[in-house]
Parts: sequence; structure tokens; C-alpha cells
Amino acid sequence: MTPQRIHIIDSHTGGEPTRVVMAGGPELGRGSMSERLECLRRDFDWFRSAVVNEPRGSDAVVGALLCEPADLTCVAGVIFFNNVGYLGMCGHGTIGLVVTLAYTGRIGPGVHRIVTPAGSVSAQLHPSGAVTVHNVASYRYRAGVTVDVPGHGRLTGDVAWGGNWFFLVKEHGLKLSLDNIEQLTEFTWAVRKSLSAAGVSGDGGAEIDHVELFGPPDRKDAHSKNFVLCPGKAYDRSPCGTGTSAKAACLYADGKLRPGEVWRQESIVGSVFEVTVAVDGSKVMPSITGTAFVTAEGDLILQEKDPFRLGIPASAGSEPAVLARH
Repeated sequence: MTPQRIHIIDSHTGGEPTRVVMAGGPELGRGSMSERLECLRRDFDWFRSAVVNEPRGSDAVVGALLCEPADLTCVAGVIFFNNVGYLGMCGHGTIGLVVTLAYTGRIGPGVHRIVTPAGSVSAQLHPSGAVTVHNVASYRYRAGVTVDVPGHGRLTGDVAWGGNWFFLVKEHGLKLSLDNIEQLTEFTWAVRKSLSAAGVSGDGGAEIDHVELFGPPDRKDAHSKNFVLCPGKAYDRSPCGTGTSAKAACLYADGKLRPGEVWRQESIVGSVFEVTVAVDGSKVMPSITGTAFVTAEGDLILQEKDPFRLGIPASAGSEPAVLARH
């Protein structure tokens, strides 16, 4: 039988991989991006697994299914997904998508609108190749939330929205370095499970599926260093666009970040995002600037007789909640 081909372009943003599906995806209709996401999850979840899970992908890969936008003012629609489920928004993925669209000649320098399941965002491709993503409205939902984490004691952090739900922790006592990834992963996974067990959630009972730790930076040009655990138990190699947005919302709420002031967030691998905020009532509108680079282009091939053609399911945990726009 003729194998199925899925045309993809890979990139990395600050070290975090994005796999944009350019062609070969399923037909999802012409509804909103949230409706199309629900169709993908309900009827074609095998496609998500085939694209990002082993043997073609890995736990760190974030997929981005390119869609025709229903809103003609947007250059693209996109659905983000990972090894266990779907993301309302992805900052590093949006930067990767913009660089990918530029690589294919679909866009040039300037401001472009992209519609995601979490809402429409605009992104500016600079002549230098850097990208600034003007993210969805972000805010701190709860401050100073304390949970009991078995084996680690009581831990206090903030719950914030930056396009995904985060629990942000500054006082944790762990070294933020690549040689400590195993301990950081175990700790943040225990925190996530403890949040769920304690009933700590985002607005409307939404699951908190990202945990973000902070510490002093190694780079002299950065204000902070972070470690972000993503829903599928993989850590974010980039500073995390939605996580940096959530952090900026908390900084603003604490009076530590003024509108227009630049905050530089270092990742666990040493890459940096810059963030500024504008104020919209009780929320902030973050703008994240970073760089991405195309690393590969080709076809994924799904052969009928391949027992793993639909991917090897990740075993890290349950699928994260799909989040509506806030």
C-alpha cells in the first residue's frame, strides 16, 4: 500500500524543538481553532502521536499543525500538541512557526496575526530574524498558594495564566542546572501531582499542567533563570514563552515590573527570552522576543505494516486539559 506522507519542517527556539506540519494533516473543518482542536483530539489523536512521539519524535518535541485561518486577517491558524495532549498556546512554538513561515517564503519581516485555540496573537518578524510574540492577556490568579508535597514538605507558589496554567515557585532549594535535571524533574512532577491531589486549579477548575521554578541567573544579562516542566514530563529547553508571560504577570502584580520595562529570562540551557508588558485592566499583555532556527525539512512516512506507525504512547501521565481562552 502507498504509505502516508506528512510534510514537516523542524526548528528549535532557544533549544526547544518545534515540528510544524505543513501538509498531510487530517481535515478538521472550517470552525474555530478550538472546534478544530476538539475534532483533532476526538477523531485523529493518532495523528498527534504519530508526529511527535517515538519513533519519529521525542518527549521534547512540540507539534504545530498549520491550518487555514477562518479569520482572513491572520496569516495562519495553528494547533499545538505534545507527547500527551494539546496546548492552548505555545510561545516558543509560535516563534518557531513564524521563522518556519519565513523560511518557506510565506511571510517577510513585519507584524503578522496568528490564531490559536487560546485566541489570536500577533507576532513581529524583525529584519534580524528575531521574533516578538504579542501573547494573549496574562494574569496571576492566586498568590501564595501552599501545598504539601510528599517527600519535600510544604511549598508555596503562585498560580498564573500565560496561555497555559502555571504554578510558579521561587523558594525551592534546588540547583537549576543541566546536571540536576533528574532531581528537578522528579520534584516538579511531585509538585504537579500534589496540586491535583489538593484540588488546586486554575480559573474555572482548569488543570495546572506546567510547573515553573526560578533561581538566580548564570548569565550577567539575565534577571532570572528557570526550569519548566511541561505536561508530558519533559522539561522546556527554552525559557518558555507562556511561562515567561505568567512570570511577567506575577512580577507586575507585585510591582516589580513596570509597563515597557524589559525582563530577561534565562532557560535551563542558557538561552534567553525578553519580555515586556502593557496593561489591560487587571491583566497584562506580554510581548516575548526570542530566536528560532530551522533544523530539518522532510516527510514523515507512515507505512501500513509498521506496528509503531502511530507512535509509541507516552506513559508520563494523563492528558492535560485543553484550555479555553482567558
